[in-house]
This record gives sequence, structure tokens and C-alpha cells, in this order.
Amino acid sequence: MRGFRWDIFIEFYFKVLPYIRVTLIYVVCSVFFGFLIGIGIAMLRLSKRKVLRAIGSVYVTVLRSVPSVVLLFIVYYGLPQLLRENFGIEMEDVDTIIYVIVTFSLLLGSPMSEIIRTSYLAVPSGQYEAAVMVGLTPFQAIKRIIFPQGFIIALPNLGNIFIFMMKEGALAYTIGLHDVLGRGMYLSGLKVNVYNFEMYLALALIYWPCTLILEKAFKAWEKSLRNKKDNSKKISRKQRTVEC
Repeated sequence: MRGFRWDIFIEFYFKVLPYIRVTLIYVVCSVFFGFLIGIGIAMLRLSKRKVLRAIGSVYVTVLRSVPSVVLLFIVYYGLPQLLRENFGIEMEDVDTIIYVIVTFSLLLGSPMSEIIRTSYLAVPSGQYEAAVMVGLTPFQAIKRIIFPQGFIIALPNLGNIFIFMMKEGALAYTIGLHDVLGRGMYLSGLKVNVYNFEMYLALALIYWPCTLILEKAFKAWEKSLRNKKDNSKKISRKQRTVEC
């Protein structure tokens, strides 16, 4: 039985590490567009119309039920064929990372919509009504009153979504994207897959610090926002006391 090769491990680590940039690009883009889709689906589910609520519920149910890798293959293999046969649009020159972003944006739209919907409902409705009564438009009421409070409530779950994407996005290697895992698999193949353990350990020591940094960053962000919220409440109480 061969021993662990530290030189191979170090080689893998430093050759794969630069490709974390590719991983971060599709993680950030997928979360951003998934958030936008989530807002739209949440609005459908909060609608007073049954048809719109049903459309939102179907989207959430379907996307929640389809495995990530299956959706990735549907988008990567099915979308080009659909556009070519029905609209005459060729997608041969489209970069693989675009398919990854489209797939995970659609996938994240489902949990994002639930996060946004529950965060919105967690803010007392009386605050919105009071804001409109004092002269704010509905958009201003949501922007200044509802959104800041709802965002703080949603932030821990948004952090979990980023961490989820860091790990789940590794499936992108199955369609040939050279992100962290894809590049690692490629380099391992060049060595006839003899040093798989060294390769996977190197990958683990790349993903783990990134996930840890994300977790700490979101906790610090949440703490900062809550401190600002508490300070603003104290200032408003002092102002009311002075006025009295």
C-alpha cells in the first residue's frame, strides 16, 4: 500500500486554488438572481388571487422536488435543443458557467421565496399600515420600514444559502466546468487517478476555509445590523422623552 504523498497534495492544492474565483463567480451570481426570482415568487404566494398563489406554489413544489444535478442536465442539454428547434437560436458559444448560473438561480428561487415570504410575514403588518397613514407611499413603506426589518430576519438563512451553493455548486464539474472540483478532477485524471485521496483532501482544505469565512461574515453582518437597529430604537426613545 502506497503512502500519502505530501508533494502531490501540495501540488494539487496550489494548482486548484486559483479556480476558487470561478466558484465564487457562479455562487454570487446564482444567489443574486435566485434572490430576484425569489422576490417574484414570494409576491405570487402573497397575492390575494388564487391563480397567482397557485403558480407560486407549483414553482416552489417542482423546484424543491427536482435534484440539482437533474435540473443542471435539463438546462445544459435541454435548453439549447429547445431554443434551436423552436426559435432557431444556437447556444454553442455560450460559456458553461452561464448554464450553471441559470440552473442554480432557478433552483435557489424556491428557498429564497420562502425566506422572503416568511421574513415579510414576520414583520407586524401594523407597521406598514402606520407608515402609509403618516404619508409614505406603499413602496416607501416597504423600502424604509418592512425591508430593513425583514432583511435582518432573513440574513441567517441567506448565509445558509451561500454555504449551500458553495457545496452544491460543485456539481458543475459534471458538465465540464473547471471550478475548484472540476479542475481537481481534471488534474487527478492527468495522474491516472492514482492520487485521489491527496486531491480530495486538497479540495476539502479549500472549501472548508471558504465556508468558515462565509459563516463568520454573515454572523458579523447580522450582529452589526442588529446593533444599528437597537441604537436607532434608543435614539428614538430619547427623542420622545425629550419632547415630552
